[in-house]
Amino acid sequence: MPKYTLKDIKTQEEWDVMCSYEQLQVILDETPNAKQVLKFPAMVTQSGSTLSKTSSDWRDHLKRIDKAAGKDSKVHT
Repeated sequence: MPKYTLKDIKTQEEWDVMCSYEQLQVILDETPNAKQVLKFPAMVTQSGSTLSKTSSDWRDHLKRIDKAAGKDSKVHT
């Protein structure tokens, strides 16, 4: 379910709710002082390659695939 940030326009207090869009509309209708705050979603980043974070068993498996595929294999480990 999506997470929405709401803000009380009188107290400036912010809180998050996880609900469907339809449920959000009900909450906003029932809470006249609440307004939806638009925020950017959190970014997920990664440092290093994905292959370097895998187990040695997976890398060994890829090496066996590469070896069995022949000299024109596009699987590189």
